[in-house]
Amino acid sequence: MKNFYLLFLGLFISLNLQSQAIYKTIDSEKLEGQRELKIQLPRNYNPEEKRTYPIIFVLDADYLFEPIAGNIDYQSYWEDIPDCIVVGVNQADTRIDDFHYHEDTNFPIGTGAKFYEFLAAELLPYIEDNYKASNFRIIFGHDLSANFINYYLFKDEPIFRAYVAFSPELAPEMTNRLQQRLSILKQETFYYMATADADIKDLRASTLKAHDILSTIENEKLFYKFDDFEDANHYALVGRGIPKALNEIFGLFKPINAKEYREKLLTYEGTPFEYLTKKYEDIEYFYGFEKELIENDIRAIAAASNKKDDLESLENLAKLVKKKFPDSMLSAYYLGMYYEKEGNLKKALLQYKNGLLLKPSQFVDKEIILEKMYDTQEALND
Repeated sequence: MKNFYLLFLGLFISLNLQSQAIYKTIDSEKLEGQRELKIQLPRNYNPEEKRTYPIIFVLDADYLFEPIAGNIDYQSYWEDIPDCIVVGVNQADTRIDDFHYHEDTNFPIGTGAKFYEFLAAELLPYIEDNYKASNFRIIFGHDLSANFINYYLFKDEPIFRAYVAFSPELAPEMTNRLQQRLSILKQETFYYMATADADIKDLRASTLKAHDILSTIENEKLFYKFDDFEDANHYALVGRGIPKALNEIFGLFKPINAKEYREKLLTYEGTPFEYLTKKYEDIEYFYGFEKELIENDIRAIAAASNKKDDLESLENLAKLVKKKFPDSMLSAYYLGMYYEKEGNLKKALLQYKNGLLLKPSQFVDKEIILEKMYDTQEALND
């Protein structure tokens, strides 16, 4: 029943995404021909905005694109991960040639070398020239393609910041080469690998062996994660691994949850507002793009400020919300909260009244503003 449900969900996602995907054909001098692409843009993508988006390359896009793009669309909708541009390369008829490597050197040769250059020297520039792509790039692969993505790590300056390898069919010496390369990386790099108990026997064995070696690497710039799924085969593990990989890669980006609130925010040596500032600065540093302030994080910082009786943090937060959301009830709500905490109930009441003329947010609507008005008015009358 569980497998049937996952299959049904996958088909549902696939059917819904087909109408959203952009289908392109790109001419390639490297491949001496054309290659079909699938591209998914964020829901509210606006080419006129200054904002840029992480770019996710999907090899074996004939079957990997839809589940990956569906997960990204779903998780970004709930603000768990950023909006991303997803680019898939169709390889149904060419994958053996595309991933070809030399039997002695075990590095791409012939058609494999051409595909390697196509992606780095033609496809990437094409996407960057035509879409609002940031410098934070992720690449996904499965078995043969999961081995191939590793070759981009051996460039002097790797073009990807995150690598997702599902049940990789590793070339000879790849594990040792990975160990050497990942040990000396100087830029923060995410590496995720997965297998499962019912994976193809040889691939499972080599993946587990690779994990034993890679897990010993000591490099503060490397963020390595591994999963060994139960009750999953070579194909089902992909469906399980996609959201796990995204969660690991964008762990810092995620909204402040209850655990982070208790264990990090409340125990932070600085003020709650300083915690918010640092969190968003770290996100920009790690991912190369600025995260827009979200209501979930505003609520967490306000709660911590109130709990710590930190009036200055609450004031700074209210001013930031006013700046970021001048037309939203959020600005009136948090300014009113600050004035209440300060003891200036008249100013608080005025803010709440002004809030009735503004637009509701995800959590603050007319009913909440009215409730705050009545409570403040009652306090004034006491």
